[in-house]
Amino acid sequence: MTVVTKRPRSPMTLRGVMRRMPVTSEDTGDFNKSMGLWQLVALSLGGLVGAGVFSLAGVVAHEVSGPAVLVSFAIAIVASGAAGLCYAEFAGMVPKAGSAYTYSYVALGEIIGFMIGWDLLLEYTAIVSVVAIAVSGYLNYITHYIGFDLPTWALGAPGTGDGHKIDLFAVLLCLLLAFLLSRGTRESARVQTGLVALKMLIVAIVVIAGAFHIKAGNYTPFFPFGVGSAVSGAALAFFAVYGYDAMSAAAEESKDGKRLMPKAIMISLGIASVVYLLVCLVIVGMVNYTDINVSSPFSSAFDTVGMGILGLIIAVGAVIGVTTSAFANMLAVTRVGFAMSRDGLLPSYFGKSSERRKVPTRVIWPVGVVSALIAGFLPIREAAELTNVGILMAFIVVALGVIRLRRTRPDADRAFRTPWVPVVPLIGVAFSLWLISHLDIITWVRFVVWLLLGLALYFGFSYRSSKLNASAN
Repeated sequence: MTVVTKRPRSPMTLRGVMRRMPVTSEDTGDFNKSMGLWQLVALSLGGLVGAGVFSLAGVVAHEVSGPAVLVSFAIAIVASGAAGLCYAEFAGMVPKAGSAYTYSYVALGEIIGFMIGWDLLLEYTAIVSVVAIAVSGYLNYITHYIGFDLPTWALGAPGTGDGHKIDLFAVLLCLLLAFLLSRGTRESARVQTGLVALKMLIVAIVVIAGAFHIKAGNYTPFFPFGVGSAVSGAALAFFAVYGYDAMSAAAEESKDGKRLMPKAIMISLGIASVVYLLVCLVIVGMVNYTDINVSSPFSSAFDTVGMGILGLIIAVGAVIGVTTSAFANMLAVTRVGFAMSRDGLLPSYFGKSSERRKVPTRVIWPVGVVSALIAGFLPIREAAELTNVGILMAFIVVALGVIRLRRTRPDADRAFRTPWVPVVPLIGVAFSLWLISHLDIITWVRFVVWLLLGLALYFGFSYRSSKLNASAN
């Protein structure tokens, strides 16, 4: 008779919670490596070029910066670029699923990696829901235009209008994205690439058509609210110019993550920067900033110059553009959840990919359902309040991680090196801290509650189930 003895639990120590994942770890083969450079660029642009083009530029110009919205976006691009350079270094050094979760685990320790991953699970899921609600509004506009209206009960979440019970379009979009992701990386990447290409074509049409209706007088006064307003506008603009972080979560699905991921981040940041500056130039050139319609800036602008037909084209472009953003963020949250489970920090059930499709379907469908519930039953403002802090915290730890590893692991193989370290990472840290200081109190309350739940999970389960803990005993 064989007697099975239970291995004694090792005591929890500070050294234990700060243990770090190796900089290099072997490829587990959980995913199909099917994404080339331009599929990765498209995935990044899916997150980078979305609502910022079709609405946020007009909002910042009308309410905060005036024509100096150009300066606002330029500042935001510099700040985002500083963080992007840090992501590029990590992507070329640790080409594994999980994005900032994995990077902080490698550089700063397990508990920090866990908390960043835990935050990103909420942030990315909430972003998917917010985007789905925004898309639903555009879809309702399009269906009304063609003479088909949903029943009142299906037009929005409870509290958003008389008789509203559920935002049906938002729910269906979340479930559709989950279905698409569950079909496999190759298939979903092809759809995303096609949609991004179509979106960029529509943006190009808008910019070129609008350029013929620019009036130089609309650019004066350039700083109607003062020079400081351009900096304030950058705080809003910043949330339009990140997206590469979501793409970096798909590192293991790249044909050559070490080489291609840094290139994809830099290319997508460059394209998005040009797009946003051109869009800002056109919107404040076509219409005086005081007359911009914040709910539909470009549609209204083209109406004023007798080109109303472009309004429908812009609405279609907005649906496509914002949908690709939701796709990128849903892919990111599923890869973060998968990576945390594979590392033992979440239940191992979620750390197994589909044998046939080679995608983490055990994570995809729960994320799809949760995001659908948030999108269907919460107003967009309440859903949006679940976002922001985690993304900014991720930027901070990734930037600090680059500085730390330059000192502790100068010998590590880096396919890309962030220039001017530590200056560039510290720019990203400073800007993120400044933005965090301006967030609403309700955002902080929800963040702290989520953080405490995460800490309870870590100390109650994750510390001892961690694969690094098992290997140490």
